Amino acid sequence: MNIFLLLRMKRLADNPPSRKRIILVLSILAFIATLAFYEYLFGWPEFLTVDQGVGRRGFVLR
Repeated sequence: MNIFLLLRMKRLADNPPSRKRIILVLSILAFIATLAFYEYLFGWPEFLTVDQGVGRRGFVLR
């Protein structure tokens, strides 16, 4: 284990994050998990899919 990681864990143990910070991080993770689960169930929407044959400057690639 790296010494810098141990020092960071010690600092986190000495000064734990506030309850609001924990709730914020967990709510963001829950939102991301919800989006991933929705995409798993229903798939990626067709209107958000990029066209396959268009190049960088708008030329059609074949």
